[in-house]
Amino acid sequence: MSSEISKAIQHICNEKGLNYETVLEAVESALAAAYRKDFGNRQQNIKAKFDPETGDMKAWDIKEVVEDIDPETLEKAQEELTLRREAARKEGRELSEEEMNDLVRFNPKTQLMLSEAKAIKKNATIGEVLEIPLEIPSDFGRMAAQTAKQVIIQKLREAERNTVFEDFKKQEGQIVQGIVQRRDRSGMIIVDLGKITGLVPVQEQIRREMYRPGSRMRFYIVSVSEGMRGPEIILSRSHKKMVEVVFEQEIPEIADGSVIIKAIARDAGNRSKVAVSTDDEGIDPIGSCIGQRGGRITTIIDELGGEKIDVIQYSDKTEDFIKHALSPAKVKSVDLKEAEKEATANVPADQFSLAIGRGGQNVRLAAELTGWKITVVQDGAEEVAVSSEDDETVVEGKLNETEPATETAEETTEEKKEE
Repeated sequence: MSSEISKAIQHICNEKGLNYETVLEAVESALAAAYRKDFGNRQQNIKAKFDPETGDMKAWDIKEVVEDIDPETLEKAQEELTLRREAARKEGRELSEEEMNDLVRFNPKTQLMLSEAKAIKKNATIGEVLEIPLEIPSDFGRMAAQTAKQVIIQKLREAERNTVFEDFKKQEGQIVQGIVQRRDRSGMIIVDLGKITGLVPVQEQIRREMYRPGSRMRFYIVSVSEGMRGPEIILSRSHKKMVEVVFEQEIPEIADGSVIIKAIARDAGNRSKVAVSTDDEGIDPIGSCIGQRGGRITTIIDELGGEKIDVIQYSDKTEDFIKHALSPAKVKSVDLKEAEKEATANVPADQFSLAIGRGGQNVRLAAELTGWKITVVQDGAEEVAVSSEDDETVVEGKLNETEPATETAEETTEEKKEE
């Protein structure tokens, strides 16, 4: 039958999500600190062993046996080490390990000279680790108990942080759900992930998206690292990989590898283009992503906050891939400059603005998707052209120049109808 102490340890394990051995190690570290406080000294490297069933405790002083060092030599080495440290501090730095390698060093807390070790164990050898038993003369005092309590709290916090770090490290590159807490002064969003908070930097946010405190959202885990205050989890709503993960979750053919995502281009919050392909002739890659009556793609769009998704057919033939990438516009022809990796797409006049997209969005995403610089040219009017590298202002200016001609054509059509 378990003792009350053992039950208490198990309760902590269940509450903190830690294993039994980790909590027991924290208790033993605390007992070692308490022993040093009441009965030991700073020159002891104390290890404690605790039996939670009986409440018995044992303690040892752990020392590594090293060769004898002449006291005078050791003293000179200590003086030289002090001088070198002072010189390094004047230069505004810490002394490196390499700068101390030539000096004789001895740590009385963790090391024991051979002659002293043989007084304890006759056949002691250099490099051997001795466990020297220590007596426990009485119960611990109040101050030692307080020290033990502080050590246990600290050790459990460290263990809990390590457990959380390992859990989230495994989820790197996946999507998690969190609750928006607040926005800090730098514009970063703080997200509650349960046992820990995550951070959404400004560059990982979607511009027009609202992050209201208390709202539940899904985030892509960009990275998990150890920071100064524990695990630091960087989240994103705008990362293009988020689109890929959502596709994998919602489309079985992508999850099992039957359909492969070849490339993704994303204007987060507005539109994404996803190029897919398959080696299985019996599978329609685009149809698999769209789903029956658009059910799958609708779920994905909802998951991404209403972001529009263009699923296109990947092609090894660059001309065809660029034509597909510029959809929904219909492209007449594509001319390539292989060396410069530049392409010119010729489109009919009625497809020109569609190929470019609002503010040049469509052509920019097509260029990102294919890896080619794309210039869209109106067929029969080569002077009317927009590049994927033009900014929004330039694009809008060029599109406005073509509007009068479009309006004239529409007026002519209406006049013919009336006739």
